[in-house]
Amino acid sequence: MADYAIGKLLNNDKKGYLAVDKLLEAEGLKRDPNLDYTCAVYDEEGEIVATGSCFANSLRCLAVSQQHQGEGLMNIVVTHLIDEQFARGNPHIFLYTKCDTAKFFESLSFHEITRIPNQIVFMENKRSGFADYLQNLTACSPKTQPNQRIAAIVMNANPFTLGHQFLVEQAALENDWVHLFIVSEDQSLVPFSVRKMLVQQGVSHLANVICHDSGDYIISSATFPSYFQENENAVIESNALLDLEIFSQIAKTLGIQRRYVGEEPFSRVTHLYNQIMQQKLPEHGIECVVIPRQSRGNQIISASKVRQCIKTGDFAQVQKMVPASTYDYFMSDAAQPIISRIQQTEQVEHY
Repeated sequence: MADYAIGKLLNNDKKGYLAVDKLLEAEGLKRDPNLDYTCAVYDEEGEIVATGSCFANSLRCLAVSQQHQGEGLMNIVVTHLIDEQFARGNPHIFLYTKCDTAKFFESLSFHEITRIPNQIVFMENKRSGFADYLQNLTACSPKTQPNQRIAAIVMNANPFTLGHQFLVEQAALENDWVHLFIVSEDQSLVPFSVRKMLVQQGVSHLANVICHDSGDYIISSATFPSYFQENENAVIESNALLDLEIFSQIAKTLGIQRRYVGEEPFSRVTHLYNQIMQQKLPEHGIECVVIPRQSRGNQIISASKVRQCIKTGDFAQVQKMVPASTYDYFMSDAAQPIISRIQQTEQVEHY
């Protein structure tokens, strides 16, 4: 067997990334836009013959050159990336892979969470990870009666607006219990700790709403892996279908019968996502309830619009679109780093 070396690919290594892109393309993949670490395996001539990457606590963009398959290079890449994750303090690791490679990752002690046939498999390195997550949700939830109506909402709330509040209030009015999942990925302009605080403050008057961190099993469309999808619509579809598979198991555990979503006139991604949910949720015995978008005057309320107003310093308009608790936070000294971050970001609205 030839001698191989593995190491981190530096951000300024343009030649290295061109070689990685070429390798990924040859394997029917493309470089994911969400990566924070990439490694490469080099042969004796210094050519890149295998690669893999990380994003947060997930592994992505794993590939070995056709000429070097069967030499154990994927094991080398995965072992290197797992070591990197452990060094970061991430013992719980996830990956997304094609259906035909899931068996290989099972041999490396990854376990299937769920799959979309002929598209994608979602895996983790903890045998009972998802089962433990469901058990924790049950422990944090009230005991319900057989005839009670139970609903759920999943939101990013970046930040929490009057539109979000109305959505939760409507669900709380129409159901005995509402499980509110706050996307806990810390990839938004407003950090998770702040988003969670503002959601909890904004729904504190609703006694039948239970707030949950989404954890690692419900991820946002912004960070869903796209590196083995044919096009953007395929990415959105896979994200929605995988979300529904995960959510259906959560719903079964908690007895959820309805999922509430807000109407989406701005974001094409969220609009397509909602369309797929409306079609597929009933197949799992779950009703999809779409609540019309709220407005104040001529301004339709959305978190994107709030971020845009923060960016331009129009806090009078922000005040019209958010609860008092959200507005008070953004008027405080604690919000100044977040306001600066939003104002320094070129694109703050969804597409």
